[in-house]
Formats: sequence, C-alpha cells, structure tokens
Amino acid sequence: MRRSAPAIALPTPASPGAPRSDWQTLRKVLPYLWQYRWRVGLALGFLLAAKMANVGVPVLLKYLVDALALKPGDVRAVLVVPIGLLLAYAALRLCTSLFTELRELVFAKVSFGASKQIALEVFSHMHALSLRFHLERQTGGLTRDIERGTRALQSLVSYSLYSIVPTLVEVTLVLAFLGWKFDMGYVWITLTALVAYITFTVSVTEWRNKFRREMNELDSSANTRAIDALLNFETVKYFNNEAFEAARYEKGLESFRRAQVKSQTTLSMLNTGQQLIIALSLVAMLWRATQGVVEGRLTLGDLVMINAFLIQLYIPLNFLGVLYREVKQSLTDLDRMFSLLERDREVADAPGAPPLAVTEGVVRFEDVRFAYDPARPILHGISFEIPAGKTVAVVGPSGAGKSTLARLLYRFYDVTDGRITIDGQDIRSVQQASLRQAIGIVPQDTVLFNDTVGYNIGYGRTGSTPAEVEAAARAAHIHDFIASTPKGYATMVGERGLKLSGGEKQRVAIARTLLKNPPVLIFDEATSALDSANERAIQAELKSAALGKTALVIAHRLSTVADAHEIVVLDGGRVVERGTHADLLARGGRYAEMWRLQQADENA
Repeated sequence: MRRSAPAIALPTPASPGAPRSDWQTLRKVLPYLWQYRWRVGLALGFLLAAKMANVGVPVLLKYLVDALALKPGDVRAVLVVPIGLLLAYAALRLCTSLFTELRELVFAKVSFGASKQIALEVFSHMHALSLRFHLERQTGGLTRDIERGTRALQSLVSYSLYSIVPTLVEVTLVLAFLGWKFDMGYVWITLTALVAYITFTVSVTEWRNKFRREMNELDSSANTRAIDALLNFETVKYFNNEAFEAARYEKGLESFRRAQVKSQTTLSMLNTGQQLIIALSLVAMLWRATQGVVEGRLTLGDLVMINAFLIQLYIPLNFLGVLYREVKQSLTDLDRMFSLLERDREVADAPGAPPLAVTEGVVRFEDVRFAYDPARPILHGISFEIPAGKTVAVVGPSGAGKSTLARLLYRFYDVTDGRITIDGQDIRSVQQASLRQAIGIVPQDTVLFNDTVGYNIGYGRTGSTPAEVEAAARAAHIHDFIASTPKGYATMVGERGLKLSGGEKQRVAIARTLLKNPPVLIFDEATSALDSANERAIQAELKSAALGKTALVIAHRLSTVADAHEIVVLDGGRVVERGTHADLLARGGRYAEMWRLQQADENA
C-alpha cells in the first residue's frame, strides 16, 4: 500500500506574463536607484547649474559683441570689455564644465553601485535555479544577455541623466529666454523644428529597432555556437570537424554582417533626415534674426546669441536618434535580464523552512517516484533505508536510475511522489543550503574550476588551511602527484580541469569531499576513472572516510561495493533485489548474473 506524502507548502511557480513595456522595465530599475536618491538629487542640482551656466554663455557673448560697438579710442574698449566681459565669459565656460564634472562624479556611485547590485542578484539567482535550467541553458547566449543587461543599466542612466535630461532642461531654458527677450515667433520655429525632429527620429528608430533586435539575436546565436565549439574542442578534434565548426561560425557571422549592414543603412537614412530638419530650422531662425538686425529691432549681438543658442541646442539633438536607440536597446537588454531574474526556481525553499538538523544521519527513500519528463518516468516507487553510520550501495545497469537517486537526495529536483527524509525530516521542508551542507559527493563526472589544484581541493571547505588541504590530498592519494609538479598546489588545472587526467580529477574530487567531512556521503562511481592499484588504495580510504557516516554508494563495478552493509539492485527504475553481497550471490538472481559477467570480463 502506497504511503501518501504529507502536504508541504511550497512556493507557487511564477507564471509567464505578458511582454513587459518600457515603463514597466523602468519601474523595475527605480528601486536600484532609489537607495542613492540623495546623490541623484545632488547630481540633478549640478545638472541644472551646468545648464544655466551653458545658457548664460551665448547671453554674455551677445553683450560682449554689442560692447565692442565703441568709438575708436574709447578707454572702455581696452579696460572694461576685455577684462570684465572676457573674464566673465571664461568663468561661465569653466562653470559649465565644472558643474558637469561634479554631476558625473556624484552620480558615478549610483550607476556603478546599481549595476553591481543587479549583476550580483542575477549571479545569485542563476545559482538558485534548478539543475534543469542549467542543463538546458546555452552558455554563450546567456552570458551575453547578462553582460549586455548589466551594461545596459549604466547606459540607461548615463544617457538619460547626461544627455536626454540636460537637453530637455536646456531647451526649456532657451525657449523661455527667447520668448521673454524677443517674440514668440522664435519659440514657435524652434518648437516646430523640435517636434518634427523628435517625431521623425522616434518613428524611424522604432522602425529600425526590428533590425537591431535581429542583429543582437544573430550576435548571441553566433557567440553561442563559438562558445559551445570551444567548450567541446576535444570532440571537435576527435571527429576532425574544425572546418565544419568554422563553417557554422562563418555562417552565423555572415548573417550577423548582413544584419549590421541593414542596420547601418537605415541609420544613414535617419541621420540624413535629421540633418535636413535641422538645416531648415536654422535657415528660418537666422533669416528672422537677420531681418531683425536689418530693420534695427535686433543688435548684432542678438544675432550672434540666437546663432549660439541654435548651435547649443542642435548639437545634442544630432545624437537624439542614437540616444533614443540606445535607451530602447538598454531597456530591451534590461528586460531580458529581468526575465532571467523572474525565471521560476522550480526547487525553492518552503516559506519559513527550518535548517536541517542531523542527529543520527538516517536516510530514507519512501515510495519515491520521479520523472524528468512526465511522459517518461524514471523511478517507480523506490523504497529503502540507509541506517546511521552504514553504507548502502545501489547497483544496476545504465539507465536504471542510480544517479537520479543522488540528484534527488541533493534536491537538484523534487520527487514527483513519495518523499526522501533525513532523520525523519522531509528534505523538501528544510533549507536547501543546510541540506547540501550535510551531504558530500564524489560525482562520476568531475568538473573543476580553472584555478589551482589547491583551490579546487580547498573548495570542499572554504577557509581551510594549507595543512588541511594537504591532509585531504594525502588521504585521496594525490599529494605525491601534486608535489611532483613544478608549482605544487599552485598548479593550474585548466578549464573544467582538462589539464588533469580522469583519474587525477577524480582524486581531487575525493580530496575535497574528504575535506568537507559531512555526515552523509554519496559516492557516484567514485573510482570509475582509476586504475586497479589506485582503486584498491582509494577504496580503503573511502571505506575509512565512511566510518561512522551514512554513505550511499552508486556503482557499476560490483567489486567496489562487496563490503556494503546492504546492496540495492535497480532495474528499470524499480528495486528488484536487496541484501548483502553474499546473500545476493547465494540467491542466484540479477545481482549474481551481473557479478558472473563482470568476473568473466576481468578474467578474459
């Protein structure tokens, strides 16, 4: 009779929502900036001061030009004009640059701090996602999305505060001054030009965005192919497929190149239309100002001032298309990164979950059923117990579900039905961090960091002393090999540990697990990559390490588990036999058949 699992409150998976708008993305950015609100306010104050000084430059230039209309020999031409107005002109120029630099200095901590925080959140969330996500991810495209997303936050803040907002402030100040000093005709010409310019820019940029998005997707696709090929370079060489991979990459780069050309062509169209609008508005403004000078309503200084205003306004507007495109692209990149943050964790701690309390270390699998895909069940009601301080081995043919048991015990996945307990505590009801802290594993496929041997062994318990690392290496019978290398424990192992042999990598994995020294151990084909002599030596060390600990041994080679307190035989995701080595041999069943076949292979 099947035992029903107790109800456990688990987090509700996030349901995919509608595509996020730009304003929704901006609202998600605001909390990262809000913590620096006083710096934002101070930066905006410096921005306003810089723009007021910048607008004052053409005004002072007007008075400087008008003041030069003196009679020859007038002493003011030598003393007052050059010394007074020229120094004031230089001071305003200096103030413009000074306030701009102060704004950037004050705001630097905001943009860099917010980028750091969001990058850290994404990094932590990626590690919190389930094993299913990491098995399905495309590393090249994912890293490019994260890279673009963190850079996008800085770009968004930089473009908005350093370019768009200052331009809007300056336009407002200039229009107010023109309307007050002259007449509304100048204001309407400028406003008409601005509206036409912005409308044209936004419309064309929106149309161009599809080409930009296509270019980014092709860029990510080409990068994914390149990274995938480099990570699997040995496989590429095994099958002599360097030319094939180069051709695949070239195909991706060619598609990317065509998208780049298309994007550049539409950008040229945008720039040409912008310059036409600017040229027409400049002609209209200067024609009106020139008429005023001819008719005596305006001075020559007024003409110079209006021209300077127009230059100051239209120079930043020249980059409006670029700014708008970059802001839109930054929002798109941020949205993709926020989408990563919103990915369902699948395996999450229950609200208020307590830490695992290991008293004895009894592990039970109770009617465990599991399927990676609902259409293909892997485990069918597995039940067995690993008593405290005992070693239980699980054997069986490939695909029987042996390694799946280790993944479920580590809670990389949650069981479909039934439950797994440690000292009576359902592992779904406790904190994952405390669960994994209590378990050590020597996996079948050992992956190492691209760092030193010492770092990789010490990773089992960060903060360990060199003496502790060396003791673990000696116990795993790898110290002599490390000592024989020129750099010893500072020897780099290469990406994924590829500079080491399979046996050396496995011994490093054993050493770091021994260093962790947890109450529950999992050996998943822990000696599969070792030769017979080293296997016997390490087998003795593993047996010593497992004394007094609860150990689950997953093995294909039956000779390595002959001393286990109990052996569980799996076939097709079901327990078909269980007992000691001697009992199972005497029974003459599936285990005995596997033993005879392996002995025959070894004696052949």
